[in-house]
Amino acid sequence: MRKNPKPQGLAGGEEHLSMRYNFDLSEPRDADVGGLQSATPTSASTPKEKLEWLSLQNHPVFSAPNRDGAAHSSNFTIPKNLLAWDGASRLYFWDSYKSCLHRLSVRLGEPDPTFVLAASPSKVLQADMQLDFEVQRISINRNGSALFLVGLDGLYVMYLYGRTSTKENTVICRTVSVGSEIYFDKNNSIRTLQVCWHPYSDTHLGILSSDSVFRVYDLSSALGQPEQEYYLQPVEPGSLHNATSICPVDFSFGGDHLWDRFSVFILFSDGSVYILCPVVPFGSVYKWESILELYSDAHVFGLKSSNSKAVKNSNLAISWLEATFPELARKEVHAENASVLRAQPYALFDASISLQGPLRKVSHVVEEDSVHPQVCEGRAVSFLYDLVSKDSIVVTAWSGGQLQIDALADEVQPVWKVGSPPRVCLDSTDSIVGLAMICESLSSDTSILKLDLPPDHTLWLGHPPPLLRLAIVDLALPRRSGSVISMFVDPLISERIYCLHDGGIDSVVLHFLPFTNQSSGKEDMMRSPSVHPVLSTFQGEASSASPLCGFLALSDSFGDSWIVGLTPSSECIVLEMETWNTLVPPSIDKVDKLIDSEGPKDTDIPTIISKELLTGPRVVLLPPSSPHLRSVAADSIEGRSTLHQYFKLFHENYVEYAHKVYFELQHHAPHVKKIIDDQHSRLHKAQQKILEVERKQEKIEDRIEHAVQFHSKLEERLQSLRHLPAAHKRSLSKAERQFKSELDRYRGVELDALCSSIEAVNARLKRFTHSPQANRSNEQRQLSVRRKSHVRENEMSLLKASIEKLSLVNIENAKKVKVVESALKCREIGTS
Repeated sequence: MRKNPKPQGLAGGEEHLSMRYNFDLSEPRDADVGGLQSATPTSASTPKEKLEWLSLQNHPVFSAPNRDGAAHSSNFTIPKNLLAWDGASRLYFWDSYKSCLHRLSVRLGEPDPTFVLAASPSKVLQADMQLDFEVQRISINRNGSALFLVGLDGLYVMYLYGRTSTKENTVICRTVSVGSEIYFDKNNSIRTLQVCWHPYSDTHLGILSSDSVFRVYDLSSALGQPEQEYYLQPVEPGSLHNATSICPVDFSFGGDHLWDRFSVFILFSDGSVYILCPVVPFGSVYKWESILELYSDAHVFGLKSSNSKAVKNSNLAISWLEATFPELARKEVHAENASVLRAQPYALFDASISLQGPLRKVSHVVEEDSVHPQVCEGRAVSFLYDLVSKDSIVVTAWSGGQLQIDALADEVQPVWKVGSPPRVCLDSTDSIVGLAMICESLSSDTSILKLDLPPDHTLWLGHPPPLLRLAIVDLALPRRSGSVISMFVDPLISERIYCLHDGGIDSVVLHFLPFTNQSSGKEDMMRSPSVHPVLSTFQGEASSASPLCGFLALSDSFGDSWIVGLTPSSECIVLEMETWNTLVPPSIDKVDKLIDSEGPKDTDIPTIISKELLTGPRVVLLPPSSPHLRSVAADSIEGRSTLHQYFKLFHENYVEYAHKVYFELQHHAPHVKKIIDDQHSRLHKAQQKILEVERKQEKIEDRIEHAVQFHSKLEERLQSLRHLPAAHKRSLSKAERQFKSELDRYRGVELDALCSSIEAVNARLKRFTHSPQANRSNEQRQLSVRRKSHVRENEMSLLKASIEKLSLVNIENAKKVKVVESALKCREIGTS
């Protein structure tokens, strides 16, 4: 099996880091309410002095009157979650009693790491229309600009930046209905099973409905009609299967890993899992490196395969990538000028996406049926996809209270069914604005995959990835039937999964990850997940359980984590979660174990006190006596005989027992003293180690404080450097860089040659003027011809004039060089 390494970076394209600073997070006034794309926060309008920071559980919005009636509705089949978090510093709470949304600015870990503070009063967000249905779940999109409200009778999207109302701290927000003609029409009975924001788009919603159709809506265009429709056909026509195998239950989008980011995992009520790949909303944004990795993978492992089917599938994937992301086909586009790519509307002309599945268990030998047997009770109720380092984890929750945890044993790859054309909707410019297709399960998908197969037998052959069973966790819920379980991934530790059910909250931590442990070189044995109850809502009996109406997992950049729960009576619960030692395995002192194994074993150590002494003296059996014994006098013969018998029994049981106790205590006194001395020595060593740890702790705290101070100084220096004028200079253009290179060549080569030549001429002149030839004798001068002397004098005068001119040129050139050098220094400072 092949498991490619996952790219490092932000998971899902998003990772919010919250800083512990005091920001004013009040709403803007007169913001645009036209839609998601124009919703941008502006300056705050609420003065800071009006805000009061309280602990989250003591906030006034959570101290409203009892509202138990809204929580126990007769139609309560979907788990409620009336809390949402934007990943940074804003928490949203839907008030079912007042039908409004509260927005709270929160501070995590202030003033103590265990605290979560919220600003009071909260900002009230009111819909601009009447909502005549019970909201059961809310969820916010990626950039925090919109939030959907879903219930059994409606689905609405509220844009969170609206216009300020006349009421204090109230904002009227534009609210629109989504899919009302399909799901909430009185003439049909189609229900929404799951609604989720797409992880790579701020304007797309994925909806799975009871008619076995998965739809994608674009909120920036049409709200009534879906952008994409996928009609799920998990069973081949004419085959006999259980009715539960065609009833969808839940779905989840994939994570930021290869083709998983284009995948949709769909769960059916019999526990089978199917995959739709590729599903891409029009206009969604992806990282350039991620798309390029898929493109190169299809060329390397697909086109060069010896199997014709693999070549055909990889050709389809390459053509789809080049049409969806046209930048891949342009050779002039590089990662420097295109960090992200936007998906263009596209669909293959004569092929529809295949419904890959059901995902089967990986095996070592060929079996007749490798589908997971029914090992869990009830029916499948919820599904979760979790990306942990190099492992793609899928978790299925069953109504009996079990969690089925599996890992994908191979990579997800796109599969199309050729000959089944999709239905495409075009606009006036022949651009795709909508598509619909029937997604059928191919018969070839039932082939069994084995662990010992080479990559050539699995890559790009259309096989769905098999599942590697990690564990089956039983939550031990008192109510064994009809339990509704919802799962959430910890934002800080992806190995931890929170399970919200009727009995409260449980934490499941994964300690074994097959591909992550293999890549890190660990050879640990497969460890079962650890389950820890976090919060219990049972009050003695199963019938008295009250499920929570809200759940959030909060985290900050300092490594602290909290969970927030909301009771049916609108009471808030905040619990701090341990993060540092969650994944640490149980420590085993190997040194002590080695010493114990090598040292002599004292097997003849006697027990300190025998079991006979610990059980106490035997029960005294009274001798048989007549019923008239009390009337017998003590000084009579019968009375004396009876007293003698009693005294004998007392002596045999109690006095002898006291002698045994005295003897054993004396005999074992040295041994007990030795044990006590050993315990005292161990206690002294432990105290010494504790003192050493305390001293090291002080040093560590000092180092941390010094590091924090140094970090603050660096931030101050960075802020001061950002205000320098050189920080806003633009880089040199191509012409300027060429001119700079010419000046460097002139300065480094030609100018140096000119200076050296001038120095050589000056040296020659000095040597000539001070040479002995100037002091020749008068005889030699007279022998020379006057004409030659005259010529020599003329040459000397010409040479002197040329040297003077050359000196002037040299001075001017030196001045120009200085000017050029100063200009270059200024430009270099500007570019840096």
